[in-house]
Amino acid sequence: MSNQPKPVFPAQHQDIQPGKESAMEPLPVYDNPAYLPADKLEGKAVLITGGDSGIGRATAIAFAKEGADVVISYLNEEGDADLTLSEIEKTGVKALKYRADLRNEEEAFGAVKYTVDSFGGLDVLINNAAVQYPQNSILDITREQISNTFETNIYSYFFTTKAALPHLKSGSAIINTASVVAFKGSERLIDYSATKGAIVSFTRSMALSLMKEGVRVNAVAPGPVWTPLIVSSFTAQEAAVFGSDSPLGRAAQPYELAPIYVFLANDDSSNITGQVFHVNSGEIIN
Repeated sequence: MSNQPKPVFPAQHQDIQPGKESAMEPLPVYDNPAYLPADKLEGKAVLITGGDSGIGRATAIAFAKEGADVVISYLNEEGDADLTLSEIEKTGVKALKYRADLRNEEEAFGAVKYTVDSFGGLDVLINNAAVQYPQNSILDITREQISNTFETNIYSYFFTTKAALPHLKSGSAIINTASVVAFKGSERLIDYSATKGAIVSFTRSMALSLMKEGVRVNAVAPGPVWTPLIVSSFTAQEAAVFGSDSPLGRAAQPYELAPIYVFLANDDSSNITGQVFHVNSGEIIN
């Protein structure tokens, strides 16, 4: 599935975040049938937040192909979560879903507990849930919006990481989803960009904090990716041209990001921690 053509996205918008993948046109490409697994995550127990759709879904499927048992947490997208489970189950591993509002520390701890109770442990945590609300000016960003964006995008990472730490051991991995806007900024995603910058610093600090325990912490910073977050946060007209201004001239499909998460979760990256990996349609980051 290399040499992806530049997709044409019909104008579309969904009113509720984080959006439903099943209602998108065209549907995001979440699986690469040419992917060749090598049992790199055989027997690992994994929790992926925001795992029902987008990057989370693609990563969950790739992890399952590599032999991992996976719990996906989701907010309210029941249909998307069920489809992701059915795709994972085709690989023969265990797949479970857990509904949680990760802005709530108790529910975040519940997602981790459910994973540990179901699989007998936790080896990989992927913090991936996010929201974004474009505004033309900081004057338009309400206190409510700031709170929701920070609680979803960074507080949840703190909560799930705190809950996971007692269960992680040497060789375990935490992978955080940051964004290209953490480095280049975004004039209309000011609060979102701030949370993604916080995730970068959180990743580096946690890597230092857990180095002696042998737990690696890294981040992925995507550029434009065709996910439900796009059609639920931008206008229909903006969605129609999404990613066309990137150096590669197109948005990524979710499956194109999954391999970097696999790499960071297994021993191929055993000498890598505290780093941010850019999968961003050709954007050069200083």
